[in-house]
Amino acid sequence: MSEKSEKHDERLSVLKTYKLFVGGTFPRSESGRVYEVTDSQGRWLANAPLASRKDARDAVVAARKAFGGWSGATAYNRGQILYRIAEMLEGRRDQFGHEVARAEGLSRAKATAAVEAAIDRWVWYAGWTDKIAQVAGGGNPVAGPFFNVSSPEPTGVVAVLAPQEPSFLGLVSVIAPVIATGNTAVVVASETSPLPALSLGEVLATSDLPGGVVNILSGRTAEIAVPLAAHQDVNAIDLTGAGEALAKELEIAAADNLKRVLRPQPVDWAADPGTGRLLAFLETKTVWHPMGL
Repeated sequence: MSEKSEKHDERLSVLKTYKLFVGGTFPRSESGRVYEVTDSQGRWLANAPLASRKDARDAVVAARKAFGGWSGATAYNRGQILYRIAEMLEGRRDQFGHEVARAEGLSRAKATAAVEAAIDRWVWYAGWTDKIAQVAGGGNPVAGPFFNVSSPEPTGVVAVLAPQEPSFLGLVSVIAPVIATGNTAVVVASETSPLPALSLGEVLATSDLPGGVVNILSGRTAEIAVPLAAHQDVNAIDLTGAGEALAKELEIAAADNLKRVLRPQPVDWAADPGTGRLLAFLETKTVWHPMGL
């Protein structure tokens, strides 16, 4: 065996260190904790950060700071940014296909198809950014010399519990509609399969998306979700990734500041998503204006 071959055999691969994504940066959990992520056969894949309540609060601060600029951007500009994210996902399709295959025990072909569906879903929501106002708003017929117009506005900071599976298509399906309509998001990744979500943070960080618009936490869903549901600066919560008992607990906590709550329900993630999730986190502003005669 040549000296070159011996050196190659001795080389140790560089294992990826996964981190949280908060405020456009990649901090470790302030607790310093990690937990083991395994594949469908129980084999070790990586150590993921075990986010704490402090991490959740930091993510809310980042999301609130980003809300003004993101909600104030034009719908067309938001659509351009979302489309740019889809372009970058397309360029890293093989990486995400590999991660999804390991996370969910899928064949490479099925995992690639799931990633392609997720990218297509992202493009679909990008196209809705400047159209949803036409669906959710409009002129209202009223008696008297007035114009009466309703228009949708983003709710604010939205906590999103991503579904446990599918780890990537489900993730994209709950994040994209939240930010497409001008909200900012604090996302709790799938507890069992968080790696595609943490890798998505790398894509978002190198796109045109402002820091803080999407913040991604990994760890124990219940541990992170409870402080988010009770947080006074969180305006809405999507309970998709919560089990029945946890969802009830979170819904009660969310009532304290009248959060909008999207309850968990059976979803066919491969089906046409419709506009339900786009409309779930919009408020309606109605303006009356006297009509000149």
